[in-house]
Amino acid sequence: MRGSVDGLGSSAPLGLMLPAVFADDELAQRFVAGLDDILAPIHNVLDCLDSYFTPSLAPADFTRWLAEWVGAETDGAERLGGQEGEAVLRAAVAAAAHLHRIRGTRRGLAEVIRLTFGVEPVIAESGAADWDARPLGPVPGGRRPSLHVSLALPHPAPGDQHRLESLVEAARPAHMPFTVQVTAAERTPGK
Repeated sequence: MRGSVDGLGSSAPLGLMLPAVFADDELAQRFVAGLDDILAPIHNVLDCLDSYFTPSLAPADFTRWLAEWVGAETDGAERLGGQEGEAVLRAAVAAAAHLHRIRGTRRGLAEVIRLTFGVEPVIAESGAADWDARPLGPVPGGRRPSLHVSLALPHPAPGDQHRLESLVEAARPAHMPFTVQVTAAERTPGK
């Protein structure tokens, strides 16, 4: 949390801004020096303001607030915790605007799942697109909309199925019924 920082000097000391009559007044200089101690962290934040809106540079608590502000999916960061979780949080905030642009698409769903779980999902959907020079050609895709997301995790946790359902529900097209499946990834011998 931001607050007072011991020994932080002000970038704009008030004592230098006083009228000349107070330049040699010890009481006035000590009084405004106390105000400088209070104002120095504010000046420091304002001097570095652009860094607060860059997810890779912002303080961790401010990055969590920024994640709420931009609507980033931070479930994966909360699950991991520590420095690994902080890295996932920063990546989620940095990707939030891009993910909002592609929300509701297969690519958008795949990216938000990969960002949250760290694993590439397998997505099967009923939709398709095709072009034919002849009219009344066959219509591609299924007659009923459907979406199935499979996720193979190295160490699935009991809540992963619910987390994936919540994530798909939020990122899928609104009209699309869906199912999800979380399985344990096959391990190769020796690993």
